[in-house]
Amino acid sequence: MNKVMSNKWFISFYILPALLLVGLLIFIPLVLTGYYGLMNWDGIGAMQFIGLENYMNVLQDTNFWQSAGHSFLLALFSTVSLVIYLAVSMILASKIKGADLLRKIYLIPMLLSSVAIAQLWIKIYNPSNGMLNTILAAFGVQNPPLWLADPNIVLYSIFIPILWQYAGFYILIYYAALKSIPESIIEAAKIDGATPFQIATRIKLPLIMGVIKVTIVLAIVGSLKYFDLIYVMTGGGPNGASEVMASYMYKLAFGNYNFGYGSAVGFMLLLITLIVTIIIRKLTADKEEIQY
Repeated sequence: MNKVMSNKWFISFYILPALLLVGLLIFIPLVLTGYYGLMNWDGIGAMQFIGLENYMNVLQDTNFWQSAGHSFLLALFSTVSLVIYLAVSMILASKIKGADLLRKIYLIPMLLSSVAIAQLWIKIYNPSNGMLNTILAAFGVQNPPLWLADPNIVLYSIFIPILWQYAGFYILIYYAALKSIPESIIEAAKIDGATPFQIATRIKLPLIMGVIKVTIVLAIVGSLKYFDLIYVMTGGGPNGASEVMASYMYKLAFGNYNFGYGSAVGFMLLLITLIVTIIIRKLTADKEEIQY
């Protein structure tokens, strides 16, 4: 058996289906996206090669950079929200009463589709009979905000359901990491007189730092390419106030039938995400990791 598993031909044979699937679903579309960005194409007729013109226009496109700023703002909010998710997971992992029920409740948004969540929050934000404005009116607010129609607050209004949607995902990851810490370490710290705060900050956090770094990458990269809920709730409006890079790309390609320029925007989104991922991995890289 060892002789078979050390044979490079057998190894290649076993990994070939996975490589073909990855190439077919990931690498080939990426190459085609970059190629289409070199074209003037409406998605139906003949392509016209225009070189790097689309990419140069993207670099000078103020709407693209505005949408990029919104995506980075979402990434910032998602990263900050990890602190809340971590705090909740630490409370759940501390053997409080009803922790199992709370974990199931936090996971409910993950079971819903983004379209369902978007429709739910559209009803909540409804300016005339939505739950949020009804509560504000009950507290005496005369002119409650137009949550999805005011360019000054629409972006932040959308961030709330996005962060709510993924709360259970990150809480579950942190909870699993915390439960994997040997109980003997915690008990030894308690015997030495460590307070719950000291145990959380000086023992638990360092031991799950590798998991925290992974979630930071997931939160930032996921935010940069986020699309579906924003598109359903506002379509990037009003006047581009909630536009993100992915929705701007979709609008160009499938709304304006400018597939060449839309592909260039999509390829720039890929490059930005890749660069940001590399920077984050460099900043969070450690020479040593705590083992237990």
